[in-house]
Amino acid sequence: MNPGDPYDGSPVAALRRIAFLLERGRADTYKVQAFRKAAGAILPLPAEEVAQRASDGTLTDLAGVGASTARVISDAVAGRVPARLAEAEQEYGALPAAGGEQLRSALRGDLHSHSDWSDGGSPIEEMAMTAIELGHDYLVLTDHSPRLTIARGLSAERLTRQLDVVEAVNAHLGALPGDFRLLKGIEVDILEDGGLDQTEEMLSRLEVRVASVHSKLRSESGPMTRRMIGAIRNPWTNVLGHCTGRLVTGNRGKRPPSQFDARAVFEECAEHGVAVEINSRPERRDPPSELLALARDLGCLFSIDSDAHAPGQLDFLQLGCERAEAAGIEPDRIVNTWPVERLLEWAAR
Repeated sequence: MNPGDPYDGSPVAALRRIAFLLERGRADTYKVQAFRKAAGAILPLPAEEVAQRASDGTLTDLAGVGASTARVISDAVAGRVPARLAEAEQEYGALPAAGGEQLRSALRGDLHSHSDWSDGGSPIEEMAMTAIELGHDYLVLTDHSPRLTIARGLSAERLTRQLDVVEAVNAHLGALPGDFRLLKGIEVDILEDGGLDQTEEMLSRLEVRVASVHSKLRSESGPMTRRMIGAIRNPWTNVLGHCTGRLVTGNRGKRPPSQFDARAVFEECAEHGVAVEINSRPERRDPPSELLALARDLGCLFSIDSDAHAPGQLDFLQLGCERAEAAGIEPDRIVNTWPVERLLEWAAR
């Protein structure tokens, strides 16, 4: 079952849908994992056993099933819509987007996502499977680079191990219908001198690279502009991530946009073929509308990305599509409308 689809009546579907919706609402990971663990616990069991356990009250004897998830399972087995599911649907069932559907249907993938290898909440394979269920042709895994220690950024050694995992996931997915690919990537920190926070050798082994500023966001305009231009001119940079670093809502509070010469930065992006990210996270909405229009007018490429830190956030793309459509950005200037072969040719320039 696609967790992005309405509930189909099965207890596993109910648990997965609740997890998906809580992730969309940016709930704490431990709350989400309770539902995912319960789904995993009952998935291999015959339906008759699940129904019997619901009847005799022994669901909580299963490792991974607690009192609240047992109630969800029991309701589903009895043919009722679980109350926890109804509550999650009411709160998070509809994305706050008014438009962008046509552009969303043109997107083939997502260039910015995180797993539990850095500050995401789910394993790599769970992110990949949900991307498939949402209709993606590809998903770029972009866990953080080493300087971002608060987000468990990957050293060259850990990134090397992750690349082996990505290959193993793709080998497994190759046995399934469809042509989905999990692509090797990184969200690499832009250092204060404009360098990238990963070795040249490792950057060369990746397929797509998102470069973002995560530190000293209140720097003066001159140093910040030079810092960003240095990264844009680096031949390994493909996407300039969440360029202002602002936060407009959410449990992390608000943060004003960084100050930089946007015209100079976007002119460099246009000259070097670096895509400006339209970050779809509702707390970011980055770049702001006036900068999005400026980048459009200067001829920049764009990438509409979810910046998902959990499977249920992968459909944040709709929010970015709404903004891009309102800004009048042509689909062919959005690199993740391209088929994977064209995308990789551009990224390997």
